[in-house]
Amino acid sequence: MLKKLDKAIVRHSTLHQKLSDPQVAANRELYRKLAREYRELSEIVDVAHRYKEACRNIEEDQKLLSSSDEELAKLAREEILELKAKRQQLEEKLKLMLVPDNPRDKGNAIVEIRAGTGGEEASLFAADLLRMYSKFAERQGWRIEIMSSNPTGIGGFKEVIFAVEGAGVYGQMKFESGVHRVQRVPLTESSGRIHTSAASVVVLPEPEEVEVQIDPKDLRVDVFRSSGPGGQSVNTTDSAVRITHIPTGIVATCQDEKSQHKNKAKALKVLRARILDQAQEENRQALARSRKSQVGTGDRSAKIRTYNFPQGRLTDHRAGITLYKLEQILTGELEEVIQALQTAERKERLSELDST
Repeated sequence: MLKKLDKAIVRHSTLHQKLSDPQVAANRELYRKLAREYRELSEIVDVAHRYKEACRNIEEDQKLLSSSDEELAKLAREEILELKAKRQQLEEKLKLMLVPDNPRDKGNAIVEIRAGTGGEEASLFAADLLRMYSKFAERQGWRIEIMSSNPTGIGGFKEVIFAVEGAGVYGQMKFESGVHRVQRVPLTESSGRIHTSAASVVVLPEPEEVEVQIDPKDLRVDVFRSSGPGGQSVNTTDSAVRITHIPTGIVATCQDEKSQHKNKAKALKVLRARILDQAQEENRQALARSRKSQVGTGDRSAKIRTYNFPQGRLTDHRAGITLYKLEQILTGELEEVIQALQTAERKERLSELDST
């Protein structure tokens, strides 16, 4: 661990110098990449310095244990106990921070939200989830682009698919995959009874084009006229696009743009993500079977979270946390929930590394 810390400290110092270089500053893409790495290392370096300071202080206090001054030796013993507890805490934190990240965690994501059981109420909840993720993305400085949507007449969504672009998107959004359950009195309920509805969320890493190469001969492209809620026509031209990948049978559809070309480009983006996801599914299922928890496994049939409106409560069933701040969470304050899930995942991965 100490070797990794020393390496991180040296790299942090090197990055600091590079970011001060006018030539690097002139290259915006390179500067953003190095600045992101610098920020990621800064927290590790800060904890590393505190860990090393605690180690040094323990060594200094141990020299005082043999002092002829009994009062001084007593104080040294007491301080050593406190410092050892602090060192242990910092060591555990560093171990988690040094667990290697999944390379995909730094990339973008494609998010699919679908209304589940609950009829119109489920579609309204799907719209609530879209707003929550949009606000969360705004807080993180990310960009959202709607790829495809199937709205209902009362402001909900049967399905909505969107891309999220920014630094470290997939590493945070991947924990949203699964079934989200809501308990509340629907707007359409006159008797005031609490109903339980659900929506499913799927988060896919957005692959690079070189990762998933699609032969145009393997695609069947159908065009049709876009339709809105209730089946009414939206566009008067055949601009909507449905692309089928013949070898896998995977389908992606987009009708939100008026341009057939733009719809095709968006549909291909979603199709590529779904093809990559299917290719990884076998490995993911094998990994899920070997794990006791569902944190980070991508199990989409699992009920991961409950949103209880009467009590203003959100419960995440994987992290085992309950927060009575539902209103704030629905306006995008997801950080506390996601950080708990990231910590749980890192602990799990650390235990796997220790056992190998």
